[in-house]
Amino acid sequence: MHILGAPQISWFRQKEVKINSTCLSGSSPAVRLNRKQKNMTTQQVADRLVALCRKGEISKAMEELYSDDIVSIEPEHAPTKSAKGKKAVFEKGKQFASMIEERHGGSFSDPIVSGSYFSAAMMLDATFKGMGRMKLEEICVYEVKDGKIVWEQFYF
Repeated sequence: MHILGAPQISWFRQKEVKINSTCLSGSSPAVRLNRKQKNMTTQQVADRLVALCRKGEISKAMEELYSDDIVSIEPEHAPTKSAKGKKAVFEKGKQFASMIEERHGGSFSDPIVSGSYFSAAMMLDATFKGMGRMKLEEICVYEVKDGKIVWEQFYF
């Protein structure tokens, strides 16, 4: 299971989410690029990803922040398999989204950044087709190069 491969899904949206306003738009200080800087920093990418995920804009996050050659790693026991390339990661997300019958809640923590890596904790409370209601919790780890997410791995 992973939250970022699910285009057009609002199962991550919360009714009331308090987000630092500097994280919400491309023109905000959190993602505005320094005139000398070509790409977003790891912190800016992390803040933007979290902000978009909290708003339920998963496909926008993927389109905007993922490298075309993204590698997405899932644990062996995951219901979806690892994928390489933006198109394959989108498809993996669609597969996961199709398993959800009803979303009850969810959250995404503030990111923790170190060098070109960042992580965030994710929780999803949902009823899955044929499996009942489950609360899924995972740690999501990302690598950023040249202002794009090139690698993600999920631990649950």
